Amino acid sequence: MLKQRLQQKLLQKLSPQQILLMKLLQVPAMELEQRIKQEIEDNPALESDSLDSGEMADQEKEPADENFDSDNDESFDTDDNFDIDDYYKSEDEIPEYKLQTNNRSRDDEQRDIPFSVGVTFHELLIQQLGLRHLNDRQYDIGMYIIGNIDDSGYLQRSTESMVDDLAFMQNVSTTEEEVEEVLQVIQDFDPPGVGARNLQECLLIQLKNKQKEQNSQSLELAIKVVKRYFTEFTKKHYQKIIKRSGITEEQLKEVIDEIVKLNPKPGNSLSETSKSNQYVIPDFSIVNNNGELDLSLNNWNMPDLKVSHTYLDMMKELAARKNGKSNHEALMFVKNKVDSARWFIDAVQQRQNTLYTTMQAIIEYQKEYFLTGDETRLRPMILKNIADVVGMDISTISRVANSKYVQTPFGTFLLKSFFSESMQKEDGEEVSTREVKTILKDLIDAEDKKIPLTDEQLMIMLKDKGYPIARRTIAKYREQMGIAVARLRKELAS
Repeated sequence: MLKQRLQQKLLQKLSPQQILLMKLLQVPAMELEQRIKQEIEDNPALESDSLDSGEMADQEKEPADENFDSDNDESFDTDDNFDIDDYYKSEDEIPEYKLQTNNRSRDDEQRDIPFSVGVTFHELLIQQLGLRHLNDRQYDIGMYIIGNIDDSGYLQRSTESMVDDLAFMQNVSTTEEEVEEVLQVIQDFDPPGVGARNLQECLLIQLKNKQKEQNSQSLELAIKVVKRYFTEFTKKHYQKIIKRSGITEEQLKEVIDEIVKLNPKPGNSLSETSKSNQYVIPDFSIVNNNGELDLSLNNWNMPDLKVSHTYLDMMKELAARKNGKSNHEALMFVKNKVDSARWFIDAVQQRQNTLYTTMQAIIEYQKEYFLTGDETRLRPMILKNIADVVGMDISTISRVANSKYVQTPFGTFLLKSFFSESMQKEDGEEVSTREVKTILKDLIDAEDKKIPLTDEQLMIMLKDKGYPIARRTIAKYREQMGIAVARLRKELAS
């Protein structure tokens, strides 16, 4: 049964300008440049001084057609009233320097990051395939195999699956034996180890290639260990290998020396320099000027934006006419484009101001670290600490910290990495978890690799230093830093 009733709700909605600002806050410097270019292409009312500003001026401005509203000669009234002079005042009253954000001098040296160009990993494999004496069917099989090799150099499909794929997708009838033969040819390509189906096969291919160049006892033993005792080797059960293989500890050391020289991901040796790399462009730069930290935004390649005067004049001309529905639609179209351009410029300026204010607050909060570079000087800092200082919402600070990088005298870091939880020492002092991780890493680096420290021993040592941390927390911090357990850090005596 339907019922009618009155209901009162309190809703909070974001305006289009606020949504635009939130989106711009999330993007780093490189993506912002692309976003601005896209907006200039989409909105003709938005112009950039860095572009050819004379293009539109050189074009002959078409006069508005007097019979533009011939479809409807009746007067068209609308509620969308606005004062055209407000648009001109807003542009004329603001000085030109207020529309730009430039914190770099003309004398500052600006260096572009060189981008390397070369053949890709898969192109290199295809080139080598073309140099082999293969018939058309074998070549097609080889091309399909190369297409299933990932960037690390490993084959991601089984021979049985590739036989079925070639038959159904490329109408190539073949057998597993023929696919294996072509795969053997590809596994002989550079870099050594390419085309392997797992790590064990990858290491064996590289060892056998080295054995062709120089045959030694250590290489023969290395092939034997990888082929027969690979599981024990990966788990560093060295005593089991010595007992089962009948080799001495000195021979096992030579085997380990041979294996550690191999590349577990052969494709990466070329992919890292040939494929499209993701270069880190910092959003902030911090310089230590005799104890004073100078902050600058990385916006030297950002174009200076402005609203097109051509569209402002067009809007003024259309607003002077009071009749015609078509004339009104054209006026509203131009007005929306101009408003969109102004909103975008304001959003970019607010983004720069928000980034600068937030980063300045972080510098003041972590001043000792930025002056010394010592991670033990990092104070516990969460998003709320900075939000309280700058008077913004936590979500805004989160958007600023996400995917932004800062260049310091000690390196380039992700801004999010400076935020960390706090823990309390035995003396009551609050320290950052980054400080605990630094001390933990120092203890592991200084350990005896023949008898590495267990998590239990690390917990006791940290407790002696005044850091009461549970063993499971030690394990969590160790995994976050990418440090293996004690058993996998063990090494044979030198």
